[in-house]
Amino acid sequence: MPAARGVKRSASKSSATTASTGPKNKKKRGAIQLEIPSAPKKRGYVLTCGQGDVGQLGLGEDVMETTKFKQVVSLGNKIVDVHAGGMHSVALDSDGKVWTFGCNDEGALGRPTSNEKDEGTPKAVDLPFPAVAISAGDSHSAALLNNGDVYAWGAFRDSHGSMGLVVRGREGKACKEPVKVDIGEQAVAVASGGDHLVILSTSGSVYTMGCGEQGQLGRLSQRSASRDARQGFSALLTPARVTLRGGAAAVWAGHHASFALQPAGRLLAWGLNNYGQLGITGEKRKTALFSPAECDAFGDKTWSCVAVGQHHSLALDDCGVPHAVGRCDYGRLGLGDRPGDAETLEPIPKLQNKKCVSIAAGTCSSFAVTDDGEVYAWGMGSEGQLGTGARNDCGEPSLAILPIPAGVTTARPALQVAAGGQHAVLLVEDPTSQKEASPVPENEKEEEKAEPIEEKRPNKRQKKQEQDEEISSTSTQVAERDDKPEKVNGNEKKENDPETETETPMEVDDTDKAQVDKDTEKEEKQTDEQKETDQTESEKDSKDAMDTSSQDTESDKEPQASEAPEAPEVPSGAPEAPSGALNGAQA
Repeated sequence: MPAARGVKRSASKSSATTASTGPKNKKKRGAIQLEIPSAPKKRGYVLTCGQGDVGQLGLGEDVMETTKFKQVVSLGNKIVDVHAGGMHSVALDSDGKVWTFGCNDEGALGRPTSNEKDEGTPKAVDLPFPAVAISAGDSHSAALLNNGDVYAWGAFRDSHGSMGLVVRGREGKACKEPVKVDIGEQAVAVASGGDHLVILSTSGSVYTMGCGEQGQLGRLSQRSASRDARQGFSALLTPARVTLRGGAAAVWAGHHASFALQPAGRLLAWGLNNYGQLGITGEKRKTALFSPAECDAFGDKTWSCVAVGQHHSLALDDCGVPHAVGRCDYGRLGLGDRPGDAETLEPIPKLQNKKCVSIAAGTCSSFAVTDDGEVYAWGMGSEGQLGTGARNDCGEPSLAILPIPAGVTTARPALQVAAGGQHAVLLVEDPTSQKEASPVPENEKEEEKAEPIEEKRPNKRQKKQEQDEEISSTSTQVAERDDKPEKVNGNEKKENDPETETETPMEVDDTDKAQVDKDTEKEEKQTDEQKETDQTESEKDSKDAMDTSSQDTESDKEPQASEAPEAPEVPSGAPEAPSGALNGAQA
C-alpha cells in the first residue's frame, strides 16, 4: 500500500505538471505583444488659433484671440507631434523633448513658471529619457518615453474640484513636475480624457486613473467611482487594469469617455453616453456606462482612429472617410441641417470623396486633415477656434486659412490637428527641416529659477479659475434631456481660458568668455620682466587656445528658431457662446 501510494503520488504530480504546462504554452502563443512605438518622422512647425488669454496659443501677450491660424515661431520647425489641452498646449520635437505653454495653475505645464509671460512661452519639460508620444487633458499632461515608462504632471478634477494627480496619505496631490506612473509593465500608448488618463501596455492591457464619475475609468461601479467611496482617492488615482477579454491594440479618450480597439477589430467604449456619442444604442443609450460595452452603432467597418468630444465622436474608417455620431448642436457633426442627433455613425457628406489622415474633436468643434494637407473645420466657432477667419458656427466642413511662411510661394501641407477647450493646434510639414538638426532647448534664466514656483495669481486669473471650477466638465449635469442619469455630467456651458506665447530666448554659451577672463587675470599678475621674456610663448599659447575655443563653439552651434514677428491685435467683442474645457487629445 505505501509503495502504491507513492507511485500514485508520482504519477499525479507528473500529470499535473504536464496539464499545467500545456495551457500556459497555448496562452503564450496567442498573447498580445505590442511594441513601444517610435516618434513620428515628419517634422514641421506649429500653428494655433482661437482663444489665448492664458498663453495656450503661444503667440505672445498681445494676441488674446485669433480667427486665423498663426505660427508659433519660437518652437522652430522640428516638431513631430502636437496636442491641445483645456487651456494649454503640448508639442514634441524630433529630439524627444516635450514643450508646453499655457495655463499652469495646477501644474499642467510640468515646469516651474514665474509669471504669465513665462507660462505663455514654450519651454521644455525635464524628463529622464526622450519621449515618443504625448497627451493633454483639461489640467494635466502625459508623455510616453522611449523605454516604455509613462510620466504625467498636473491634476485631475471631479465635481468637488481638484483631485490632484497622485495619492499622498489619504488625499490627492497635484504634481507641478513630471512623476512616473507605474503600471508594472512597459507602455505603448497614452491617451488623455478631460480628467482621466488611459495607458496601453505591451501586453495589450488597458490601465486608467483619474476622475470616474461618468464611468470613464471603466473599472469601478458608480458607487465606488467617487472620492467619497470607501477607498477614496486610492482607487481613483492609482492606475488599475480594465477588464477586457482579448486585450486592446489601440486606445483613445475624450471629455468623459474612453475607447479601446481590440486586435480582432471590435471597438469597445465606456463613459458618458447621454447623447449616444459612444455609438452604443438600446437601453444603454442616454446614460453613463461604468464598464466596457461594444459599440454596436459603429457597424462592421474597420476603424483606424477615434476622436471624442464632449457630446460627440468622430471616427475614420479604413478608407480615410470621417464619420460622426452624437449631439448635433452648433453643427459639430458636420452633417448639415438635421432635425436631431445622430444615433449611428454617419459619413460626413462633404468629406466622403476625401481621404483624411487626422481628426480631432473639441468641446463643440471638429477638425479633419486630408492626405493632400488641407484642413477642414466645423462646429462652434465663437472664439475663432475653427481657424476659418470668422467667428461663425459651421454646420459643414469649411476650409481653414493657413498662413504662407516667408520665402515660400504656397502654404505647406498640414500633418496633424488637435482641438482644445477653445483653441486648436496644427502641425504643418516643413520639408526643408527633415535633414537638419533640432533646435537646442532653452535653458531657464538663473533669476527665474531662484523665484518660487508658487505665487499669488492676479485677480482676473482667480476669477477665471473659479468659473472653471463652478462649471467644470466633471461637475456639470446633463441638460436638455428629460431622463437624467445619476452623476452624469455634460452641460456644455463651460468657459475655458486661452493662452499667449512669447518667443524663446536663445541659449548663450559663456565658456569662451570665462576662459578669456581667466587668461587676462593671469597675465596681469605677471611682472613686466616676465612678460618680456615669455612674450613669444604667451602669444602662441593664446592663439592656440582661441583656435580650440572657436572650434568647440562652432561644433556646439545648432539652428535656432527665428524671432516671431509681432502679431497683429485681434479686435475684441466676439459673441459669447456656450463652451467647455475639452481635452481633445488622442493617442
